[in-house]
Amino acid sequence: MLQKKYRLKKYSAFNATYRLKNTVANRDLCIYFGKEKTSDDITTKIAFVVSKKIHKRAIVRNRIKRLMRESIRLIIKNNEFNNIHKYISIIFIARSNAINKNFNEIDFSVRNLLKNKFK
Repeated sequence: MLQKKYRLKKYSAFNATYRLKNTVANRDLCIYFGKEKTSDDITTKIAFVVSKKIHKRAIVRNRIKRLMRESIRLIIKNNEFNNIHKYISIIFIARSNAINKNFNEIDFSVRNLLKNKFK
């Protein structure tokens, strides 16, 4: 589980992040990045979204969110992408191809997108 201090919850924060349209995407995932931080006092907030269009069953949607959450937790724990902390908010959105993927494939997609963003 992602620590509470890293969770994006506010509706206004979601809308502000979507409005910037700063995205990176592949077949499995899409990532929206918020504004860059002005000070280091602010923690980066992260959210995971899987819409009902992807699958009607909540079990399937929650599984995809758990896989993405675990991947990001490991990245933050190992300090692999330090540039991830330069944004105020990050939203991970699953696409329909992510349904039948296992953890290694989702993890590869997340790392690949972050690597492409922070070249």
